[in-house]
Amino acid sequence: MIRIGLIREGKTPADNRVALIPSQCKWIHKHLPDVKIVAQSSPSRCFTDREYTAAGVEVMEDITCCDVLLGIKEVPVSQLVDGKTYLFFSHTKKKQPHNQKLLKAILDKGIRLIDYECLEHEDGQRIIGFGFFAGVVGAHNGMMAYGNRTGLYKLDRVYKERSFRELIHHYFGLRLPNVKIAVTGSGRVAHGILEIMNLMGIHEVEPDDYLRRRFSYPVYTQLKGHDLYRHKLTGTYNREDFHDHPNEYDCRFLPYAAQTDILMNGIYWDKDVPRLFEKTAVSADDFIIQSIADITDDADGSVPINLGDQTIEDPVYGVDRRSLQKTEPYLAGSIDVMAVGNLPNELPRDASRYFGEQLIKFVLEDLVRGGSPIIERATMTNGGQLTPLYDYLDDYASGI
Repeated sequence: MIRIGLIREGKTPADNRVALIPSQCKWIHKHLPDVKIVAQSSPSRCFTDREYTAAGVEVMEDITCCDVLLGIKEVPVSQLVDGKTYLFFSHTKKKQPHNQKLLKAILDKGIRLIDYECLEHEDGQRIIGFGFFAGVVGAHNGMMAYGNRTGLYKLDRVYKERSFRELIHHYFGLRLPNVKIAVTGSGRVAHGILEIMNLMGIHEVEPDDYLRRRFSYPVYTQLKGHDLYRHKLTGTYNREDFHDHPNEYDCRFLPYAAQTDILMNGIYWDKDVPRLFEKTAVSADDFIIQSIADITDDADGSVPINLGDQTIEDPVYGVDRRSLQKTEPYLAGSIDVMAVGNLPNELPRDASRYFGEQLIKFVLEDLVRGGSPIIERATMTNGGQLTPLYDYLDDYASGI
């Protein structure tokens, strides 16, 4: 028997998502009799303790009896239990400074860390994540910000709705101006953005048409890797080569900035990946973007005027085009930026259900059975050591 515990989220601000919802736990107990799920009591989780109890899940305060502990966001150092196997988003693989102490503590406590972000199919595609609902919420919020700036339409907040299904009702009869929207990326986040574009009745056009003309109705274009990047020497794009050597490529986004009212950024970024544009570009007369939803949300990343996170309650700020300083949103001479690190929390029940489905389908049996290359590749630490795939983090984890 393997005991799996759903831990209470401890990070501030509180996250209300969960890795497995009550009905999924009930399914696991029925179909995998060697697995027992327990839930740590939580007042803030999007599914209540009572809902878990009704599904046959034991709810308790102390879950140190569990073999595996499932969370969502980073676990505070003070709450880590020595020697356990944890699955959560540690946000350490890019050497994020704010989580350096967390990785060191995980090593000091002999914890086996399996990072959700590192769970990948053999071809490198991410297996699990909340990207689709980040795209849904981020796209809605980006459209909301543009409506607030222009006064041409009004959208309410996502978190006021109980479900995605209820949110969709807001789009019936919504009349949008003839805006042009650039969507970057091709992964889960982009799929979520496109879902909202289509539900709002915004028409897709090809990048070439988008660059050449204005339209009498709202349109979007999707910019994938081959649309955005070119090798500095050959002028070509090869997906595998780009992922291996992104610093050898230039980004060709700027012509789109001269035709775009709203940018929806769903592209993965790492320090060697060229930014969509440089900060100074926003002061040019032909840079007409007014609202940016930086949904993948990397401060000073692919959107270099991302000056850091806002909260769900207050998701939008302005950036002055000349001084590049943060301002109140919706001011003349500024660009509005929507940047929030936990967007799926606005639709937590839907997002948790989606996440749990992927976890059950692609990860759970491998985790229980052992010996899975997928699990091994995602295991960052084990027995107080970094695993070979992640030994590049040694100086970071040592505090150097």
